[in-house]
Amino acid sequence: MADGTRSVRGGSPASSPVLGGGGRATAVAAAGWSSPPGHGFRRVTLTKPTFCHYCTDFIWGLAGYQCEVCNFMSHEKCLKNIKIPCSCVAPSLVRVPVAHCFGSPGHYKRKFCTVCRKSLESPALRCEVCELHVHTDCILFACSDCRQCHQDGHQDHDTYHHHWREGNLSSSARCEVCKKTCGSSEVLSGMRCEWCGILAHAACYIIVAPECTFGRLRNMILPPSCVQLFSRNFSKLHCFRVTENLQTEPDEDDDVDGSTQGSTKDVQISTDSSKQNFSKQTLKIFDGNDAVKRNQFRLISVPRIAKNEEVVEAALRAYYINDDEQEYELQTFTQQALLSDDVINRNDAVEDSNLSSVFRESVPEAWVIRAKPKDEEVIRIYPAWLKVGMAYVSLRVNKDSTTQTVVKEVLPLLGKQTECLENFKLVEVLMGSKQVQRMVLDSQELILNRLKDIRKTSIRQMNQTRFYIVENNKSIVRVNLLVGGLPPQLSREDYTNILKAELAIKTNVVSVSHVYQAQGAVVLEISCFSEAERIYMLVKDTTINDKPLNVVVIPEVVASKIPQNCCPVLVFVNPKSGGLKGRDLLYSFRKLLNPHQVFELTNGGPLPGFHTFCKVPSFRVLVCGGDGTVGWVLGALEEIRHKLACSEPSVAILPLGTGNDLGRVLRWGAGYSGEDPYSILVSVDEADDVLMDRWTILLDADEPAEGAENGVAEPEPPKIVQMNNYCGLGIDAELSLDFHHAREEEPGKFNSRFHNKGVYVKVGLQKISHTRNLHKDIKLQVDQQEVELPSIEGLIFINIPSWGSGADLWGSDSDNRFEKPRIDDGLLEVVGVTGVVHMGQVQGGFRSGIRIAQGSYFRVTLLKPIPVQVDGEPWIQAPGRIIISAAGPKVHMLKKSKKQKKTGSMKEMRGDMSISEGGR
Repeated sequence: MADGTRSVRGGSPASSPVLGGGGRATAVAAAGWSSPPGHGFRRVTLTKPTFCHYCTDFIWGLAGYQCEVCNFMSHEKCLKNIKIPCSCVAPSLVRVPVAHCFGSPGHYKRKFCTVCRKSLESPALRCEVCELHVHTDCILFACSDCRQCHQDGHQDHDTYHHHWREGNLSSSARCEVCKKTCGSSEVLSGMRCEWCGILAHAACYIIVAPECTFGRLRNMILPPSCVQLFSRNFSKLHCFRVTENLQTEPDEDDDVDGSTQGSTKDVQISTDSSKQNFSKQTLKIFDGNDAVKRNQFRLISVPRIAKNEEVVEAALRAYYINDDEQEYELQTFTQQALLSDDVINRNDAVEDSNLSSVFRESVPEAWVIRAKPKDEEVIRIYPAWLKVGMAYVSLRVNKDSTTQTVVKEVLPLLGKQTECLENFKLVEVLMGSKQVQRMVLDSQELILNRLKDIRKTSIRQMNQTRFYIVENNKSIVRVNLLVGGLPPQLSREDYTNILKAELAIKTNVVSVSHVYQAQGAVVLEISCFSEAERIYMLVKDTTINDKPLNVVVIPEVVASKIPQNCCPVLVFVNPKSGGLKGRDLLYSFRKLLNPHQVFELTNGGPLPGFHTFCKVPSFRVLVCGGDGTVGWVLGALEEIRHKLACSEPSVAILPLGTGNDLGRVLRWGAGYSGEDPYSILVSVDEADDVLMDRWTILLDADEPAEGAENGVAEPEPPKIVQMNNYCGLGIDAELSLDFHHAREEEPGKFNSRFHNKGVYVKVGLQKISHTRNLHKDIKLQVDQQEVELPSIEGLIFINIPSWGSGADLWGSDSDNRFEKPRIDDGLLEVVGVTGVVHMGQVQGGFRSGIRIAQGSYFRVTLLKPIPVQVDGEPWIQAPGRIIISAAGPKVHMLKKSKKQKKTGSMKEMRGDMSISEGGR
């Protein structure tokens, strides 16, 4: 095939499952191979190093084959084996349309766009739920083929198939079928199931058994069939509680300048004239009225002498449409069609036309693709009740065909000829990349007119539109919103009255289903989509007692559908901890698990997660954050454990903070340093369950708080805090307080563990010369016995054998006066330090603290204001009493196993894949 010669355009894949008909496949006789699904390959001259997208090998020589639509590059020998469909037919292959959840634009190294297959060199978008990466100007053409993570009343099923995503694999990835390398860092290549994680070549994945078992993490994943979420009016960012950053990508419904939306397509068009280098021109192409209104266009570059059909074909390719170009025409903004065979040389133009002279002089800068009117055409009707596979029936409609006649003709083809027509409806589904929109068609609506209206609005949207025949079942609308930030300790009636006054809720469709008095939160059950959307948007702008309210969309977990051996993990991530690594962990865990079991703590705290899992009979918790974050989650668990079906879930830790003392004790390490999140989840699954004491600290001040109004001396009310690790008084708390103040002044600088420790050292050096007599300012009772304190500057109560980023404050020396400390012995150890130098010696491992006492009940009397810190949270405590006692039942923690249990072969770990008997 000579350079520049066009091949015949490929059709839809021959293997497309069809009811009542087969798919078509066009053969390319010139080369002797069958056309891959939807591609239109052309022989091109290579001007830079290029790799084949099928075999990932280097293409030697100067010639290769490139798809004119999606840029798929291939050797000539590989063309006959290509199974990956072109982007233009990908929407027709989607089994269940599910919109993507795109975050803000970012820079992603060594990643490729799923639509145009080019490298993501500029800011691009990625789905927060699956591995889809796209350019900002390609997002309109991305398929709505995200993972189905919950049931929403549309095409719900209990059996899940592999959800394959092409490319963006590690170069070391290996195929589970042939065991050879299937990843590449040079091109978009290889396939990965986004549920179980198995990897395969594009030629190998088709022989993998279709049913997915969720792989090695199957017992940790919350099965999608167990989750219900009715979310018609909510974006995916709201459904999965993804924090919306200030910088947002151009939205499909936003007016943006077309120059940022369209990329130039250099379309090579062959002509019958001699091969000369003609100058080219760039044209703006709109695909309908909507694109004209929003000024969203695509640019194509064509020779100045080009036939009309060739320009139309180039325009269709720019919009990833593989229809016959004879069915379309180009029009100017005056709605006048092209009047001759070519754009520039209009030799056959009608001389009487008013526009002929204008056309001869210049070419309009912008054109609109229009579909030519048809008297009849064939449409596809999809049965919505199909549980497995994807199928449709093809039906010919004419100008007299209405929705009712279409339903009447389709039912016999689906074996439902005995059913009543009134029991079915025809639903139009627009499968946008960001939102799947459904609209029920009126029974008397003319189908051809409807198709004409869609194409007039957008040719691209027509390519993404389907028609489903749906049974008229009464759907139950139930949207759950958790509203927080309300005044605590009120009754259900009080909360209802507040919501009526502030949000004007309609009690006939809104009811309070759950009340969390201690947290000042309620769960609203709403039976109207529009009311749910109104309340959601209104809550975000509402404050009560100068405190802003927060709202979270809550999915409903059907506990009866959870498999018996399934113990899903509830993941909490603090994105502000540990050098801001939490953002990447959020994305990783959402991909590895069901996103409905991953919660961001800055969005409503731990309560939304615990409420979502309140009916789950058995689950585990993974907390990603520092010691303060762990204490926050454990405190919330203690407050609502009586409302949980699993009242004592085991808690694992992924340490992201600065000290991470509890993480060290439980063998989770000194801090997260980029370990594979998959390996972390496997370690959580294999961890050992241990018990840990928790302690309650009662703070009862005698003197009034500073700044009392009008000089009225009223003492502070008693305050109760929970302790997991340690409680410090004196110099230890003073250093923590100085660090806390420094972080509040410049929070942007505290984004790494190394910098944080450097600030600790700095504030410590400033206190070396300070002398205090803490033993003269406090009195200590242990188990009702007075204890005489030595000369110290700091007094520390420790529950775990790690303090100050891993230091052993108690020491390892044996002492007959005390028992050997354990985290579950019901005892606290009391240790003193003489100053900053002593603390530095302890952290360096040269000394230990001064052992003072060991007991289960402590009473400390403060004679003057003294700095106090509990698990890293410091403040100045007024004179009074501090009482420390055991806090109810011990908490179940997960301790990382010393020896990794055998997890089987890689085949079992990554998917339990079974290969069909057909084999290779």
